[in-house]
Amino acid sequence: MRRADRLMDLIRHLREGELHRATDLARVMGVSLRTIYRDMETLAASGVPIEGERGTGYRVTAAITLPPLNLSMAELEALHVSLAAMTQAQDADLAAAATSLARKLDGVLPEGEAPRALAVYPFADAARGFQHLPKIRSAIRARQKLMLTTHRDRTVRPLQLDYWGRLWTCIVWCDTTRKFDELRIDQITALRVLPSLFVEEEGKRLSDFRRQRDRDWAREDETAVAPDHQP
Repeated sequence: MRRADRLMDLIRHLREGELHRATDLARVMGVSLRTIYRDMETLAASGVPIEGERGTGYRVTAAITLPPLNLSMAELEALHVSLAAMTQAQDADLAAAATSLARKLDGVLPEGEAPRALAVYPFADAARGFQHLPKIRSAIRARQKLMLTTHRDRTVRPLQLDYWGRLWTCIVWCDTTRKFDELRIDQITALRVLPSLFVEEEGKRLSDFRRQRDRDWAREDETAVAPDHQP
């Protein structure tokens, strides 16, 4: 498994907010304890809101706060789309100002050491997908199907956008593979809004995805039970 894929799996496993021991995570991911420590440091440096440390355990928190402002998901999206666009502007002064603003915003993020504005390794290309966010959000509201290109073309029903420290993902029901998926927005190379709409169907709803995810977590937790108590 590529490291970026493993890090995404770690985010999925931690996102319910429960505290997880590093030894349990290492067992679930099939890697060493030292690798988990390095992965947690990398995720934190990428802006993922990781809580915890060696000896206590880890969890991901969803709250993103800029004192004295509390940002909604829509406001955070607007901020990222705008900064990503402006840093690529033809006007050098405007691009420099956008970069400077992004650094100042990072300076007040309550995440310890401030990461770079538009993500760091292993999600360094996260800004590439920001252009797709408005269409995805609109399709979620309208219940409109999308044709996406990642490593292949697929028709999906977008259900929910999530944000993890400058990394955006979208929960979808994929009509092509006939299963749920959680796609990284930065991996979408092309997007087309389709004229066809979708209605809620049993087994294809966001609530069904959550129930399936909870069952998967429960199975993973069962396999992670160990006699030792090392964090």
